[in-house]
Amino acid sequence: MASNPSIGVVGLGRMGANIARRLKDIGYPIAAVYDVKPETAREVAAELGAQASPTLVGVAAASDVIITVVTDDAAMRRIYARDGDTLLQSARGKLFVNCATITPDVHVEVERLVENAGGQSIEACMASSIPQARQGTLYLMIGGRKDAFEKAKPMLERMSASLRYVGGSGEAAKVKALVNMVMNINTAGLAEGLGLGDALGLDLTVLREIFAQTGANSRVLETDGADMQNRDHDCYFSAAHAAKDSGIALALARSAGLDLPLAAATKQQFDVMVAHGLGELDKSGVAELTFKSRHAPTLARA
Repeated sequence: MASNPSIGVVGLGRMGANIARRLKDIGYPIAAVYDVKPETAREVAAELGAQASPTLVGVAAASDVIITVVTDDAAMRRIYARDGDTLLQSARGKLFVNCATITPDVHVEVERLVENAGGQSIEACMASSIPQARQGTLYLMIGGRKDAFEKAKPMLERMSASLRYVGGSGEAAKVKALVNMVMNINTAGLAEGLGLGDALGLDLTVLREIFAQTGANSRVLETDGADMQNRDHDCYFSAAHAAKDSGIALALARSAGLDLPLAAATKQQFDVMVAHGLGELDKSGVAELTFKSRHAPTLARA
């Protein structure tokens, strides 16, 4: 049996670090890790027996497969810049698996740059959260060239409970933008329903139980309903990311000539959270804007 390829990980936030832990657990050697916070890289590297690379070039040079989990378009363009310390400088013969939720055009751009440098690149968009990353039960949507997908598939299958190849570069990112747009709308809608129920003096536990048996049911009710009621906003998917991802979907809508008022109103809600300093709360924290007894600016100072 062929040995597993060595793995490099760029971006060691909640998702990236737990993907690295999962792969280490199932026998993939973690060769090198990198994060914009060197202390974070050193801590994760020590845990996984990896090199904490001070450079992006070093991660790519040490690894067969490089997984990237960065925050946004700007971060993605930085790690794949044409000049300086970038992954492209050691890209020849390497496979890059890009997991960040970014605009589809940037995935297309990255694929072109990596191929010009002699490597391969796919997007692996994640529709799951921290526990799934750690347990290897992510839902992954893949975009890119089919041969690159087939090369990465054995590893991706061990990272996920479900794996879906969507199409060429940028296509999975489009689907992911729509997934998050609808999820965010559902989250904001649930917060308004529970906020109104609270203002009317209803028992919110009973209300959530009734929602679950009616047309008001949703996956968001299952994941966020109790947290909204109990003001438990430990972060699994941040309000800042919700605002960013709704913005990606709205940009796609504009390019398609569509007006999406619900998506626009939802983005505005998450933008308000960010403006109040609540961007690193979980998206369930949008309830802080809808409950009459809660005041987001006060919470931000707590």
